[in-house]
Amino acid sequence: MADVLVPRTALPVAPQGSRASGWYGLVFLVATEAALFIYLLFSYFFLASQAPGPWPPSGAPPILSAAINTAILFTSSLTALWGQRGIEKGSSGRLIAGLSLSLILGAIFAGVQVHDWMHKPFNPATDAYGSLFYTITGVHIAHVAVGLFILACLILWAALGRFSAQRHLHVTVGVLYWHFVDAVWLVVFTAFFLAPRLG
Repeated sequence: MADVLVPRTALPVAPQGSRASGWYGLVFLVATEAALFIYLLFSYFFLASQAPGPWPPSGAPPILSAAINTAILFTSSLTALWGQRGIEKGSSGRLIAGLSLSLILGAIFAGVQVHDWMHKPFNPATDAYGSLFYTITGVHIAHVAVGLFILACLILWAALGRFSAQRHLHVTVGVLYWHFVDAVWLVVFTAFFLAPRLG
């Protein structure tokens, strides 16, 4: 009779790191979503180059609120990374704290963005600029909403003990998506709030 080999450690359920299908899935998702924003921003800059008058027509939008909101979103990326580094060292508490801070900061960002939308001197039907402004920032805020949902799920799963130093691919993928949302906002902020001031 043949000997039976019994592993001393639990067998992995799925691959981790860059070999995991979830990681590749997110990379391809980010690539397609980045292409969407590239197309939208190309339309914005193309119409700006063809505008017969000033662009934006109502002048450069106020920058203070958007700059503060940018700092809030950037900070949320740092807290998410801090939480991710915590679970890589086996600290579920640090993961929950980091992701919770990111969730709160992301919700503040979304709230400020909606507040700013309601006080613009234009709307989506005013002109091409207004249409592009609300479309591009609207598509971005939709991605923020998805990111907030992902963060909330990760917090819940972390509280249920689903992650460890050895198994945290969901966290890696979720935080990478949140970084993508932040990076897109930096480009949108540059296009709408900085570029008009640079001529």
